[in-house]
Formats: sequence, structure tokens, C-alpha cells
Amino acid sequence: MQLSISGHHLDVTKAIKQHAEEKLSKIKQHFDQLINVNIILEVKKGVQKAEATVHVSGADLFAKAESDDMYVSIDRMIDKLDVQVIKHKEKLNNHRKN
Repeated sequence: MQLSISGHHLDVTKAIKQHAEEKLSKIKQHFDQLINVNIILEVKKGVQKAEATVHVSGADLFAKAESDDMYVSIDRMIDKLDVQVIKHKEKLNNHRKN
């Protein structure tokens, strides 16, 4: 899996990067066929935004979250991605059974 974390108007610190990687491990537990993950962190007028695009076999998944705290934004974004990954995995399994 390739992981890319970049920041707009924000320096991506080791702590933020480590937090994002730890949260991504939650997604890896549910679906280990992640090919590429691009995370963009942005600060605009006091609003902390986190966006991610995940390329998995057969689909590209996207999630975005905003809050006053970057760590909360990352947590919410990862939760949204987790739901999408689980849904995609179920769709693949149902397709194979039919």
C-alpha cells in the first residue's frame, strides 16, 4: 500500500502523520487490498479539513471531514472511509457468491 499525506497551508508533523497511519490500520483490518491512499490535510479560516482518496481493486473511494481540530477531522474521515470500504467488500463478496 502506498500512502501519501500532504498539507495545504499546513506543515504535516510526525504526530499527525503517525495518527493518520494508526487510524488507517483500522481500515486495513477490514480490507487488506488497499492499493493507494492519498490524504490531503488543509487549514482554511480556522476550519481543519481532511480529505482522502483510496484506490482499491475495482473502485476509488473518497471521504472528507471538517472540524475545529485536525485530529478529529482525521478520525471522522477515517470512519467514513471505513464504512465505504466495508460496503465495497460486502459488494465484492455478494457478487462472487452470485
